[in-house]
Amino acid sequence: MGIRKKNNKNPPVLSHEFIIQNHADIVSCVAMVFLLGLMFEVTSKIAVLFITVQYNVTITANEGSEETAVNYFQHGLKDLATVFFYMLVAIIMHAIIQDYVLDKINRKMHFSKTKHSKFNESGQLSAFYLFSCLWGASILHSENILSNPVSLWEGYPHTLMAFQMKFYYICQLGYWLHALPELYFQKIKKEDIPRQLQYVSLYLVHIAGAYVLNLNRLGLLLLVLHYFVEFLFHSSRIIYFSNEERQAGFTVWAVLFVLARLLTLSLSVLTVGFGLAGGERQVLSVSEGNFNVLFIRVAVLAVICTSQAFMMWKFINFQLRRWREHTQTQTSKKKSSSAKGKSRKANGVNGSVSAHADSPRARKEKSS
Repeated sequence: MGIRKKNNKNPPVLSHEFIIQNHADIVSCVAMVFLLGLMFEVTSKIAVLFITVQYNVTITANEGSEETAVNYFQHGLKDLATVFFYMLVAIIMHAIIQDYVLDKINRKMHFSKTKHSKFNESGQLSAFYLFSCLWGASILHSENILSNPVSLWEGYPHTLMAFQMKFYYICQLGYWLHALPELYFQKIKKEDIPRQLQYVSLYLVHIAGAYVLNLNRLGLLLLVLHYFVEFLFHSSRIIYFSNEERQAGFTVWAVLFVLARLLTLSLSVLTVGFGLAGGERQVLSVSEGNFNVLFIRVAVLAVICTSQAFMMWKFINFQLRRWREHTQTQTSKKKSSSAKGKSRKANGVNGSVSAHADSPRARKEKSS
């Protein structure tokens, strides 16, 4: 993320600089158009598609002698409109955090260009990871998924979702889609674009896959686990930028990162490889939302295992790079200290020689 310099000069309307400087206001106006559409009967039906969660299903449940209506939600193509609207909301929230929090801290800390870019990235992601982790954990608790792990595969396909579950996935897809236009809005350096496209694509593939294949419970659990570890990393990086001696957070993150990868693989194999494999109905039915067939199970496990192996490979390279940098720093410190010691010894010898030369006995020998 590049440093955005505020110019007193107004750039030409609809120029690149104009759009970049005012992208939050432009997106806010677009979002307001959808909200205003709710006020008029002609446009309300279209506006509802973008703002509210679609595919509502009401089920009547008997609780004793009384009947209560419970609302659940399914997924469908109309969700694309809702994801688009909440992508706009994510762009607005991104700009608010950047302008009112991160930019103010940057002015006080006087970071270099490299640290400025990494601090902005970690600041945005740490806020998102913390919020998503807490929200996802509350859904896991309310749905009793942690207390009943068998529910990860029992009763599949899980086509009916509670409102919070579906809205969580809509917001997740909207956030990671918003990261694509942000590459332009935040003037990301060309060398950083492939890296960011890489991890954004991984998030979108995994989240959309869990949502479409009705593996929403497993996907939610793995997201919360992953987000917690990533929050530790980015918060540790923010602390490191404020004081480079504070690196204990990276050690805790390294341990939890490896454990999270092992736990992710274990839960995936347990749910997809054993739980779904032992299911009664193993027939592909798109209309019923049942994707419990051997080919899809193998494909899901292959994608998860490949992504976890890729993350471990990146992690090992990161640790090796840090170890090399630490070794080089220690070596340079030793060389500088030894050079200082030699110079001090040389100065001491020269001082003793000059003192001997200036002594009365030396002067007497010279005169004789």
